[in-house]
Amino acid sequence: MADDGGRPRRCAGLTDEQLRLRSAEPSSLSLLGLVRHMAHVERVWFRVVLNGEDLPRLWGKDRDDDADFKEADTASVKEAFDVWREETERARAISAAKPLDAVGDRNGRACTHRYILVHMIEEYARHNGHADLLRERIDGVTGE
Repeated sequence: MADDGGRPRRCAGLTDEQLRLRSAEPSSLSLLGLVRHMAHVERVWFRVVLNGEDLPRLWGKDRDDDADFKEADTASVKEAFDVWREETERARAISAAKPLDAVGDRNGRACTHRYILVHMIEEYARHNGHADLLRERIDGVTGE
């Protein structure tokens, strides 16, 4: 998933401006937005839902559910990657400590650890596909 610099592979070697480049109008989809989105997703599913932590939403998502994407134009690239790495590390630690049948709460709905892991595979698969298309648009690099 990540290159030697700690960035997801599809983000490796790109400038801040390239990371902010949107897919096509009117979409707010960008590689930086995807990194910010996935940091939030890791945080919510593992720390809030599975581990029961009471945490604020990232990136202003409390006032706008799409702020992770819409505000990527002015967001700190370093902060986005640092938070994504931190949230994935915390998620891995939480996941390693919980049995697959552990249950978390998502808005009053029970979610097993197993369900969360499958959901995260789906989430990354979907967004990795988006990242492949974005990267090809930016500089022609295609996936493996």
